[in-house]
Amino acid sequence: MAKQGFQKPKGTADLLPGESYKWHYVEETARLLFADYQYQEIRTPIFENFDVFARSAGDTSDVVTKEMYDFYDKGDRHIALRPEGTAGVVRAFVENKLFGPEFKKPYKAFYIGPMFRYERPQAGRMRQFHQIGVEAIGSEDPALDAETIAMAVDFFNTLGISDLKVTINSLGDAESREAYRQALIAYLTPLKDELSHDSQVRLDQNPLRVLDSKDAHDQELVANAPSILDFLTPDAQAHWEKVQTYLDALGVDYEIDANTVRGLDYYNHTIFEIMTQSPALGDGWTTIAGGGRYGGLVAEFGGPELPGVGFGIGLERLMLLLENDSAILPSEPTLDVYVANQGEGTDIVAMQMLQAVRSFGYSADRDFQARKLKGQFKAADREQAHYMILIGERELEQQAATLKDLRSGQEQQVKLTDLYTALPDYLEVATDEEE
Repeated sequence: MAKQGFQKPKGTADLLPGESYKWHYVEETARLLFADYQYQEIRTPIFENFDVFARSAGDTSDVVTKEMYDFYDKGDRHIALRPEGTAGVVRAFVENKLFGPEFKKPYKAFYIGPMFRYERPQAGRMRQFHQIGVEAIGSEDPALDAETIAMAVDFFNTLGISDLKVTINSLGDAESREAYRQALIAYLTPLKDELSHDSQVRLDQNPLRVLDSKDAHDQELVANAPSILDFLTPDAQAHWEKVQTYLDALGVDYEIDANTVRGLDYYNHTIFEIMTQSPALGDGWTTIAGGGRYGGLVAEFGGPELPGVGFGIGLERLMLLLENDSAILPSEPTLDVYVANQGEGTDIVAMQMLQAVRSFGYSADRDFQARKLKGQFKAADREQAHYMILIGERELEQQAATLKDLRSGQEQQVKLTDLYTALPDYLEVATDEEE
């Protein structure tokens, strides 16, 4: 009886060569662009103590109540795979005392890596998914909110995505939220029996989360709910107006959506989502980035009372979008040089030549299947090699090799010592002749 093959866990994917090259391009685009805005990369553990996420996300959020991958390890410690990036970054910020006077404020960091949420897999939503995110900690300036939104838009535009809709909202400060919370409870309580079960629970624990419900009837009920923008304190209103002024000055088009609330409980003041329309992601507008300003999180982890602002981008959805929109993504790099050999004693020289080619910074390959010369030529063609270095018994006797430009068909005899010491000169000559 044949053994049953192993399969990847549900909600995960294998990222194979070819596809991974496209991902690398998108990630490097983020690294280069974010560096222009003075962000540096941070890498935090894939798993943390459960409380890191439970305390930061909020006990009533779906992330904590439904989606967390958590377990007890062999030391009976309650551990969770990270469901999002902000909490780990803030924990690292506090633990490493990055709030000290020797560090620039705001402290700007970005991250790229896998996250984990137990939810129903669907297009662009996986149980192991990948995020690009940024955090800027230590400034209350509304200009930072605007810059963060502009940077996200800049990133998408750089990748060739221009059909974007930016929606913004303000959750105000603590006083604004408490006043709005009471108004929302007063509005929703008479409708409680009509709400979904999840929203009934949220109404008692965190009524703002009802606005984030995906239930169609819940959405109808909250459509006429009071707007938080009517409950902003003077300070919160001033912050909100300045953010809009800065966005206008930067030429960022946006819409105000008072029903936008982010799914995690630590947000305050400015929150935003960036959406696009693409058949790859479903009908209508689909969110491809979201974030905003948060407060209290640094203090929650034992640091000083410092605010932050950031966003997260789901890479799986972004790659689906780019593929569907026929964005210009690089294909795998082609091969520079294929080293072919045949005959007694040529194998060792071919291996030495292979390493010599690579030492000059060119990509190189050779046959490892004991194929005849005809098969090696076919392999070079499949790998789209630009040049071939051919070493046969006759060439070996003369301590030379045949250098062939496979695109132009031109070839020449070159001494092995010259190839070992000055290969780029010969490839440049071949390129010049081709031109």
